[in-house]
Amino acid sequence: TMTIHNEKNIAEVHVQSGMYSSDTIFDYSSGYIATRLLSRNACFIMKINKDYIPELQEIGRLAFERKTMKTVYSPNKVWVEFQSGHSFFGSIKDWFLYGRHIEKLCSGLPLYQ
Repeated sequence: TMTIHNEKNIAEVHVQSGMYSSDTIFDYSSGYIATRLLSRNACFIMKINKDYIPELQEIGRLAFERKTMKTVYSPNKVWVEFQSGHSFFGSIKDWFLYGRHIEKLCSGLPLYQ
């Protein structure tokens, strides 16, 4: 499921798929995306690259098209592959950078950039 909060400038994506379940926040105010993988008990954070990640309004439009048309061709589908590296726990400085929505999602979990 996807929830778009235009007033907060974020989109939340919740995938319910057993051990592959995840929660993702696209925080356009801070410029970061965070994905919490429930099976790995970790958060992956990446900077929003505007060349590959659609704007918030575009994500809403694509979601609406997909829901109403069931199959839609779009070159703007977002696929991300994370490679595990060194993890760290977020410090106060990091949470200022990533924003409070991502802090709420990832606080207390190992972070991977």
